[in-house]
Amino acid sequence: MSDTKTYVHQSIAQAVLDHGITTMYGLMGDANLFMVDHYVREGGGQFVPVAYEGSAVLMAAAHARISQSVAVATVTHGPALTNCVTALVEAARAQVPMVLLAGDTAVMAPQNLQNIDQREVVHITGAGFLQMRAPETASYDVAHAFHRARVEKRPIVLNMPADFMWQEVQHEACVFPVFGAPAYVPEGDDLDQAVGMIASAKRPIVLAGVGALDARDKIVALAERMEAPLATTLKAKDLFRGHPSNMGIFGTLSTPAAYEAIDKADCIVAFGSSLHHFTTDQGKLLKGKRVVQINSDATAAAKNFRPDAVLVSDAGLTADNIVWWLNEAEIAPTGFAKELDMDELTRHPVGRPGDTAEGCINFVQALERLEKALPENRLVTTDGGRFMTEVWCRISSPDARSFIATTNFGSIGLGLQVAIGAGIAAPDRPVVLFTGDGGFMMGGINEFNTAVRLKQDLIVIVANDNAYGAEHIQFLDRQMDPGLAQFEWPSFADVATALGGQGMVVTSDEELDAAMKAIETRDKPLLIELRLDPNDVPRMRV
Repeated sequence: MSDTKTYVHQSIAQAVLDHGITTMYGLMGDANLFMVDHYVREGGGQFVPVAYEGSAVLMAAAHARISQSVAVATVTHGPALTNCVTALVEAARAQVPMVLLAGDTAVMAPQNLQNIDQREVVHITGAGFLQMRAPETASYDVAHAFHRARVEKRPIVLNMPADFMWQEVQHEACVFPVFGAPAYVPEGDDLDQAVGMIASAKRPIVLAGVGALDARDKIVALAERMEAPLATTLKAKDLFRGHPSNMGIFGTLSTPAAYEAIDKADCIVAFGSSLHHFTTDQGKLLKGKRVVQINSDATAAAKNFRPDAVLVSDAGLTADNIVWWLNEAEIAPTGFAKELDMDELTRHPVGRPGDTAEGCINFVQALERLEKALPENRLVTTDGGRFMTEVWCRISSPDARSFIATTNFGSIGLGLQVAIGAGIAAPDRPVVLFTGDGGFMMGGINEFNTAVRLKQDLIVIVANDNAYGAEHIQFLDRQMDPGLAQFEWPSFADVATALGGQGMVVTSDEELDAAMKAIETRDKPLLIELRLDPNDVPRMRV
């Protein structure tokens, strides 16, 4: 313990630095500005100021995902925290370990206009809440927040009263170890039942979700031993890219041929997946099949679908164990993967010119060209919205950790913030964002200049049909006027240029050619605005 007196705001900043955090995202206010100042000026940390508080949470969440470590954001009190609600829900449902240092109004000033019960605000999001108990416990409470974030795999909001900040304390470095031993390998009746189902399968498929990313090679070894095709959920997209038995995304985003192959399967062995209704197509794809679910998170097992066998265990260790039992029992490979034409299973229908209006471009054809033109070592991020299903199917990533879709809360307007955080976490790699016009108008415009200020290597593809597409479709399906879902947005390309980036509009093949060249020569954040016909856009695959 140091005998040197410090203020609480300095102790908090130092506690963050004690955990090796060199980047903090946020927006300053009454309760956190002095902490941020000390973190930067005395601690040498990088502070990334955002335009809107929720953006700080999303950037930190993406940073945590790409760096595979705890990330930190900070906001002040009241409306600053309520502006983070959607972002906290997204991060909590994505099980991202991060710490949000949230200021709170002074304990002795209950009449403060920005006073609100911040514990209740955080509670509804699914994030964890931790109250800073006293000035003397500041460094300990920060350490506790980091520990909880790692163990609970979700955002932890540390509530910091403003009237603590200038009280004197003695700072003591405090970092709690987190024990990372993998979950056990199951034994007994549950294991016997699961192995029995797998051993008796004739047409099995091995499925992996985002909870099994670290076990890729061992899951591949199991699939090869079984001669079973490999598939992933959307969140684990491209985990098995390049493997000859990879059939791509399992579920509503499957190709027609893959969907048919899944229908023929008699057993699904799912690692690290909660078997969401999009993955299972509302349960249709699992009907009549034996389903074995392996998940280290007991709360995810049987959460969305009732499998025939559940093993709450480590994915890699369990895959190894199943291979051992198959060898021990001399179970013959199924040969199912060899029966399938894997090229056909991963080939989505080719885009063909439709009745595209004048001054618009065909979306699917544009995606097919962008897939070849975008940098190979890219990080791919996407917003929500009806355009994204075709992006998920047609735009690849180098691997599963290079892909982030903001799909956990069904919100639009989150993509650019995630792209910025991913780019800061991996500054040597280009980041590509696909977003719709509504999503970019909601959350992209207010942060595009942040990417410019940071001089990021960012490529933004805006699919602009001047409408809220999902609502537009619903009006048309009921033979109603879709006018209320249509908007005359500004030129996003012009806005991007005005904000310091490079903007390009694409309304024809010739302009798409020019955009391809701009990707090669970019030296600042580049925005490509694809002008689309709202009546000629592929429907969402749900």
